[in-house]
Amino acid sequence: MHRSWKIGFGIFFLLVLALTFLEANEPEPLNMSPSYSGKDKIPLGTFAFFESWKEIREIEQINQPPFEFLEKEESPEGIYFFLNDYLVFDDNELNKVLDWVSQGNTVFVSAGYIGKNLLDTLNLEARTDLRNTDFKSRPGLKIKNSRENFKLNFDIEALIFTKTDSLEHNVLGTTVFTEEPLEKKPNFVQTSFGKGKIFVHSTPEAFSNYFLLQQENYQYAEMVLAYLDPNKVLLWDNYYKSGKSFYSSPLYYLLGNKALKWAYYFVLLATILYLIFQGKRRQRPIPIIKFPENKTYDYTRNIGNLYLEQGRYRELTLKKIDLFLDYIRNQHRLSTQELNSEFEEKLTAKSGNSKNETRELFSKIRQLRAQENISKEEFLQLTRAIASFKNLKNGKPGRQA
Repeated sequence: MHRSWKIGFGIFFLLVLALTFLEANEPEPLNMSPSYSGKDKIPLGTFAFFESWKEIREIEQINQPPFEFLEKEESPEGIYFFLNDYLVFDDNELNKVLDWVSQGNTVFVSAGYIGKNLLDTLNLEARTDLRNTDFKSRPGLKIKNSRENFKLNFDIEALIFTKTDSLEHNVLGTTVFTEEPLEKKPNFVQTSFGKGKIFVHSTPEAFSNYFLLQQENYQYAEMVLAYLDPNKVLLWDNYYKSGKSFYSSPLYYLLGNKALKWAYYFVLLATILYLIFQGKRRQRPIPIIKFPENKTYDYTRNIGNLYLEQGRYRELTLKKIDLFLDYIRNQHRLSTQELNSEFEEKLTAKSGNSKNETRELFSKIRQLRAQENISKEEFLQLTRAIASFKNLKNGKPGRQA
């Protein structure tokens, strides 16, 4: 690794360490995500509400879907309490819950969004009301026959019931948006179903830690719960909760602890850096294999130039003749041991050259073989004759060897 790379990597690593240190020591922002779990102490958890209520009445926690819980042959009697930011039953589950209510039981639902099938069953209509007075939407909450107005101290989108029937529904609570004049919208309704009752409440934030621990707001929850029979067992739903009451993943416990979370991130970062730099260092270079070059032509040309410079024309001529005879053996499949008239006739037939040309060429070859001294001109004449023999067939250009 080059020195500049090492310096750059060192600066990058120190920067990551500095950013990690600053991030780890920064105070965690307020977690306003909805949970409504009885074990969560975050603002929109219900730890304070659940623990205080558990001390004054019997509560059974239900960790399975209502359909499975009520499927039992001897389903318990009591009050099924649903509290979440949204609640949507499928049709089969809703029918199971309504059958259970019609037998004389009670269901309490508090959610900011309620499934349409439940609202249709109860003949209710709802819409979200958001008031932007001074860029805030913080409604007050009132209970029937009470003068108290419990003010929410954070912004919400209030769900109100726009259609109620005095013969079917008993409005128990309202949402108050302004002081003068008072503008009230129903947010807490009771209706009868068979032998039982269904309570629908559209402001679950009223049971959150953030609301109950402010001033005297706990009194609102007490007024709401006063409508529930204290002698019945309370079935606290843990299944329909945005915040889970239990976690099966080991990463939840690891990432839930701040120190363990940053240690885990450091291990991941170190592993990635190790794979990048150590893997690159140990990788064996792949050699570039070049195809061997054919140097035959260059070698032959160099030898020929050497012979020409030294004037060794006889040696050049004999080599030229040998190469030509080798060409005949490979190209025309003829034996060149006897260069007689029979050989010339066969070569004439196979090569396509005229009989006179073939006879003159081999007559010249036999003559030059017998000579002791060969001039440059004679060597060039032989070269041209052989080239003409190879390249012409019956007076036309032939295939070049």
